Amino acid sequence: MKVWIAHDKGRGLLGEVPPEVDLEVYPGGVELPSDPAEVAFWVAPFISTAQAAELLPKFDRLAAVQLLSAGADTWVDVVPAGVQLCDARGVHDPSVAEWVLGAAIGSFRQFPAFARAQQRHEWGAAGFTPTRELTGKRVLIVGAGSIGRAIEERLRPFDVTITRVARTARPTEGVHGVEELPALLPQAEVVVLVVPLTEQTRGLVDGAFLAALPDDALLINVARGPVVDTAALLTELASGRIAAALDVTDPEPLPAGHPLWSLPNVFITPHTGGAVVGFLPRAYGLAGAQLRRFVAGEPLINRVLEGY
Repeated sequence: MKVWIAHDKGRGLLGEVPPEVDLEVYPGGVELPSDPAEVAFWVAPFISTAQAAELLPKFDRLAAVQLLSAGADTWVDVVPAGVQLCDARGVHDPSVAEWVLGAAIGSFRQFPAFARAQQRHEWGAAGFTPTRELTGKRVLIVGAGSIGRAIEERLRPFDVTITRVARTARPTEGVHGVEELPALLPQAEVVVLVVPLTEQTRGLVDGAFLAALPDDALLINVARGPVVDTAALLTELASGRIAAALDVTDPEPLPAGHPLWSLPNVFITPHTGGAVVGFLPRAYGLAGAQLRRFVAGEPLINRVLEGY
């Protein structure tokens, strides 16, 4: 059984590999390791929707695609019917939650401004004013999946008040539906976006959403760039009324000269929320477990279902 994985280091991280498995490495790009028509199980690299759509018709025997990302938006519309698509739910929980915590603290404590002052060799004591703090804030987490829960766990020690929102309300779990956002946003001092990108969430954060936020609110986006209307965000940020911490943008990569770069109330990182040294061991630990299930004919976990 031929299996493609995306990283050579993955060979040693999969754990026990069934003897009938023939492992090959395909990190992406135009050069393929062999005929993809023989591949049954694919641990896919991070590639564009266009590249995925171009490659998939060549996989005649493909039965399962295991992603290394928590989001599956690149794949849901191009994976053929009958091929199981599984995401990496759980793999990125610690790193993304850690990024959110760091971005929230850094934004409130003005770390980016102090870093710029350091580059100018300015101590700034004469003009120092106390910063705001994360402690005690009212936090709205939009996206109540495993990453959202990990974020919530890490925020709890800061005595925050947390409200959770999902695409569908789950009253028994204390989760609100997105239709309740207009009533919830005016009380939210911090909004964390961690929803998947779907047709329902694309442009969710529009002008009305942002206008409903109170003054000095902080918007944190670790979801996908198109969840936010960039033009509306620029208008609100340029007024200085709110701030933002963005690990994802629309467009992405954010081009040089884009006005988001120069706004003092914006902290930007280049989609690095999951880019930590612990990523590969966690990702291939999941992939190895999935591969063993697949070979044994057992159900796979983290299936991306229709209606994602």
